[in-house]
Amino acid sequence: MYESFFGLRQAPFTIAPDPRYLFLSERHREALAHLLYGLEGGGGFVLLSGEIGAGKTTLCRAFLEQVPAHTHVAYVFNPKLDAVELLQTICGEFGVPVPPGPGHEAPTIKDHIDALNAFLLQVHAEGGHSVLIIDEAQNLSADVLEQLRLLTNLETTERKLLQIILIGQPELRGMVARPELEQLAQRVIARYHLGPLDEADTARYLAHRLSVAGLQGELPFDVRAVQRLHALSGGVPRKINLLADRALLGAYAAGRAKVDTTLVERAAREVFDTTPPAAPDSASRRRRSRRRSRSEWAVWGLAVGVAVLLGGSVGWWLGHQGEAPRAAPLAASAPLAPVAKASAAAASVPAAMTPAASSADASPEAWTLPDEPSAWRQLAATWNVQLGEADPCADLQRNTRLLCLRATLPWNQVRPLDRPGWLLWRDAQGQERPVLLVGLDERVALLSRDGVLQAVPLERLARDWRGVFATLWRPPDGYSGALTAGRSGPAVDALAQGLARWAGQPLPEPGATLDAALLARLQAFQRAQGLVDDGVAGPATFMLLNRVTGVAEPRLRRPDAAAR
Repeated sequence: MYESFFGLRQAPFTIAPDPRYLFLSERHREALAHLLYGLEGGGGFVLLSGEIGAGKTTLCRAFLEQVPAHTHVAYVFNPKLDAVELLQTICGEFGVPVPPGPGHEAPTIKDHIDALNAFLLQVHAEGGHSVLIIDEAQNLSADVLEQLRLLTNLETTERKLLQIILIGQPELRGMVARPELEQLAQRVIARYHLGPLDEADTARYLAHRLSVAGLQGELPFDVRAVQRLHALSGGVPRKINLLADRALLGAYAAGRAKVDTTLVERAAREVFDTTPPAAPDSASRRRRSRRRSRSEWAVWGLAVGVAVLLGGSVGWWLGHQGEAPRAAPLAASAPLAPVAKASAAAASVPAAMTPAASSADASPEAWTLPDEPSAWRQLAATWNVQLGEADPCADLQRNTRLLCLRATLPWNQVRPLDRPGWLLWRDAQGQERPVLLVGLDERVALLSRDGVLQAVPLERLARDWRGVFATLWRPPDGYSGALTAGRSGPAVDALAQGLARWAGQPLPEPGATLDAALLARLQAFQRAQGLVDDGVAGPATFMLLNRVTGVAEPRLRRPDAAAR
């Protein structure tokens, strides 16, 4: 109802588990990393727990989009079953027929396990994996959990045949900790509890969902409203969705472009059917802050003392916690590092890359991939720039003002840039070589080498790409480094004009300063684009600003039928 009023294409705060709206906070990135780690964990259990509405199911849907093509998945979302019913459901999900017993009797537990074992062995022989996902697993009985444990006994001499992922509410952790389930607990290879969002992530969550829904201007929530919304929702994404949706509806009904605390509290009364607790006054907040500060210093002092006493053993313990790596957020100010001078290259500039030049039989492992200088030359060709044999990055900076930039980034931070670049790809021999990224959609990445295109599934890319991404960008006039508060000059003018175009406002006159007002607009843009809102305008900020304001730069193409 309010979408057009706020310039949105669709409703941003539905409670359906749509992976497009998945906001990967640090906690969500860790949880997703645990699930992906479980695929290669060699069997056993992976546990993902979290409060109601924390985003577990949405995270699971996003995980399912990233599983390799050779992975067979059985998804059970109604686990209130006995052991036979659960086995029937698992076999049905895997498409495993179970013949009736002698005299056409109903198949027994053994009949189901024998049929399932034969299927799992066949998948393993074909080089595939089998994963069983059980949602709402806190509803499983102890007998059914024990039956699941027995399924992990299906194995070859090399590995377990079935990976089981249990997703459930916090009581799932208590269930697995019961003494009678100790054998199951010993087979848990990874576990993660998905907690609520903090206040900063709540603001980023709101900006992310509104951006996906099509928001181009400023966040329609003022700062106090975001703080109040976080307090009333407890940082639980589903509650945030309910409150934000109702608050936006209230703002629309009142003809107001911004949601304030009054609208948030009114929304809370309507959604939760209760009177929300009063927001603390400033004096109360200061007193609580002082108490928290004293408490934190006390705990910190105790921790330091323990660390001194335990010495190196504490360092060893801290260095070995957790089963999966953390992914760092994308900094707005400096997401990519300038590339050092590259060595000379023998390869020439590639021919024009068109879908007609694609080869369905081409495989990245079979390509004779270029060295780094040649990769920069191929990338320059997407900007219609032809380079000679000199150092490519120095040549680009000298003659075109294009800069070479490179970083180690997670995939979800490469996609929003929407620009060609080269990836460091691990080939079949384990060697890392650059290959050009020229296209992308929800399923595949389009990679190119000398005009030969290959559509690579994103799950395979996640497996073989080493995280290094390099691209070209053209800084604004006068840019000599990331812009910080108080700066002025042509680069700040370019920033102010770009932010005005993004917000649909009149273009400001030259002579801008990165003062408090411009800084607030910059941070609002950074939040809307999923960047760290540090108020520092670096390469990522300018590249995304160019993208959303329609600056003519090379973009990733949509892989078409010919390229696939």
